[in-house]
Amino acid sequence: MKAASPLAARGRHASHFGRLAFALAVAAAAAAPSAQEATLNRLLMLDVELIDSMQGSVPFPEKQARLAKATEQLRDAFIRERFYQVLDDAPVLSQIHSAQASFNFVDCNGCELEIARIAHADRVLVAWVQRVSNLILNINIEIRDVATGNVVLGKSVDLRGNTDVSWQRGVDFMVRDMREKRQGNR
Repeated sequence: MKAASPLAARGRHASHFGRLAFALAVAAAAAAPSAQEATLNRLLMLDVELIDSMQGSVPFPEKQARLAKATEQLRDAFIRERFYQVLDDAPVLSQIHSAQASFNFVDCNGCELEIARIAHADRVLVAWVQRVSNLILNINIEIRDVATGNVVLGKSVDLRGNTDVSWQRGVDFMVRDMREKRQGNR
């Protein structure tokens, strides 16, 4: 059996070293926050609300459960997709509940901005479902700059049918559209 030449041995070691260096670089890149993550705007995400044109005339017993599920789905997606740094709303829950006792956030004339300032947010998300009839609904979001009050992103998706599945698909479509158009962190 012939011994490997010193040059061939160095080549094998260099090859192993190169693979090791590459693996370490990949691991370091995965562990370090990306520049995008480090600069994500802080977002106060308010619960999805209902604007109900059918209130009183057509019962909607699933209302609270659907609103809660849509809020959870939207929050989870924004975190998963890293659209924003989604803030915990617990420190401002009393202010949120106080405002909700009088207004829907879409109509509160800027009260959501003050709550977002208290939460140290850069952006605030106001979301609502408008029920025109039991078959025609739309899900809407507006993300506002807390400093200026300007809308930095508005999205709406129409639903046909008032079911758990239609609501879930509506939120999924909105999130997918944001991802494809790279509309996070505005």
